Amino acid sequence: MAAQQQQPGGPMAQPGMQQAASLQQQQQQLSQQQDFDPVHRFKMLIPQLKESLQNVMKIASLNLGHNTAIDNGIKSSDATVQRFDKSLEEFYALCDQLELCLRLAYECLSQSIDSAKHSPNLVPTATKPDTVQTESLSYAQYLGMIKSQISCAKDIHNALLECSKKIAGKGQPQGIM
Repeated sequence: MAAQQQQPGGPMAQPGMQQAASLQQQQQQLSQQQDFDPVHRFKMLIPQLKESLQNVMKIASLNLGHNTAIDNGIKSSDATVQRFDKSLEEFYALCDQLELCLRLAYECLSQSIDSAKHSPNLVPTATKPDTVQTESLSYAQYLGMIKSQISCAKDIHNALLECSKKIAGKGQPQGIM
């Protein structure tokens, strides 16, 4: 029995491995959540944007100096210079990604505000009983609110159907029945 505990792959090593695998899985999930978070992605792209802007300015400066030297007859145009358009394209691509992140963050915020407006009270969850707020709804109250929202949606749906039937009925000739 003591020989089994001393072996690296023995039964005592398995709980430690399971904890490490569990920890690694949690880190991967957190990383994936952060990848989908537009604000976090925006914060991650800002240093890349700064670096890209510095690169654009450096290449522009080098190209300007090179062209000035050619114009003054100091150098010939045989020397290779870095392409300004590629670095500018990289900068614009990062700007586009940042714009998408900001738009997505704005949409998330708008959706959150709309959600809070139409369902302002939270339902306490079993996973976080310590965070129960005084203005939270009971589950029965929540179900009642959802049923009223469904009823309202059905009423709107029926009203739209009636309107579409009336519009379609006015388009048909009166003599045919």
